[in-house]
Amino acid sequence: MPKSVIVVGTGNAALCAAIAALEKGAQVLLLEKADEALAGGNTKYTAGAMRFAYQGKEDLMPLLRDPEDPRLDVTDFGSYTVEKFSEDLLGFNDGRPLSAEQQSLVTTSGETMKWLATHDVTFEPIYSRQSFEKDGRHVFWGGLTLAARNEGVGLFDMELAAVRRLGGKVRFDSAVTGLLREGDRVTGVKVGEEEIRADAVILASGGFEASEDLRVRHMGPNWKAAKVRGTPHNTGDGLTLAIEAGAEAYGLYSSGHATPMDLHMADFGNLDLPPGERKNYRKICYFLGVMVNAEGNRFVDEGANFRNYTYAQYGAAILDQPGQFAWQVFDSKVFDLLYAEYRFDDAHFVEADTLEDLATQMTGVDGAGALATLQSYNAAVDETRPFDPTRLDGKGTLPSPCPNRIGPRRSTPRPSAPIR
Repeated sequence: MPKSVIVVGTGNAALCAAIAALEKGAQVLLLEKADEALAGGNTKYTAGAMRFAYQGKEDLMPLLRDPEDPRLDVTDFGSYTVEKFSEDLLGFNDGRPLSAEQQSLVTTSGETMKWLATHDVTFEPIYSRQSFEKDGRHVFWGGLTLAARNEGVGLFDMELAAVRRLGGKVRFDSAVTGLLREGDRVTGVKVGEEEIRADAVILASGGFEASEDLRVRHMGPNWKAAKVRGTPHNTGDGLTLAIEAGAEAYGLYSSGHATPMDLHMADFGNLDLPPGERKNYRKICYFLGVMVNAEGNRFVDEGANFRNYTYAQYGAAILDQPGQFAWQVFDSKVFDLLYAEYRFDDAHFVEADTLEDLATQMTGVDGAGALATLQSYNAAVDETRPFDPTRLDGKGTLPSPCPNRIGPRRSTPRPSAPIR
């Protein structure tokens, strides 16, 4: 008789777990807290992009939705080796060595992508966000190359379709409220008063970022102000149930994925927006300009690395600033490089023809301090080498590398706030 498996949640991790169990012949039931429209956890709010190790273009071709795309002939994907992936991940560990889980993530990342492709979960190059045109070719940068079409929603749709093709069942509006146990063994779950038995239970119900109380408890008082870009349903239910059942708390609860966002966005995500607009409250082109806080001071090295390696930390840096906000300032020379969200009809910004005028319009900012910061920045930038957005070029205000000079021409700051 086939084994029965309950998977709690319907995000990327839950759907992958369900596919793997179904491959082994199990009967799988997924239980989702949200209704069908909001199912998918935070996966639907992502870019649907996967970081994985690959040697070159030949490793990417089997993963592509459209391997006949004519742009492929003039595209330089480079490589992203296991060694480079490990080095990048180690840079986020605050001096700790890679854990066993991190090592497994890196070494099996490529084969995992190939496995997904066998279930018709395919991808396309992220031309709009991860490449620049140079000498007539598309040059990718930062190690992040492929994403699902229609971003996280597309990834969810493809994985859910794979689950259903394999015979998996999904129940929406079915929040798991308890675990059934016999001694030390979990034997099922409770959904309200209903008891559902299974041979195995997989808790893949996300984190606690939508719980203000848990954010403050685990991450500190600053995180009370963070807005949630994703689902309002990730309130730590699975973690709470597991710990109540005797599981050991594991991981770094005090860290998070915190992205600079428009200060005036809604408190939760925006799945009501059309495809392609769902990420328009995100403001991650800071590496093309300067961020200043309420005192008019820079507080991070905007060009310390490619945006891929810094954006998830710089939201937290904004939370640490006075008033928990910042302004992003851009010169007209980079307007054509800014992502579409900076031109979104709900984006909040001001414009001026001079830095002096600009400084007076930046609400909540010490204008004199901001003007002094920008003028000092401009005076310190080495302009002897051309700006090249496809590589770390070492240009900057000594001693911190910064990617471009903010000139006295038309400049546009955009307000940004952190989100988790």
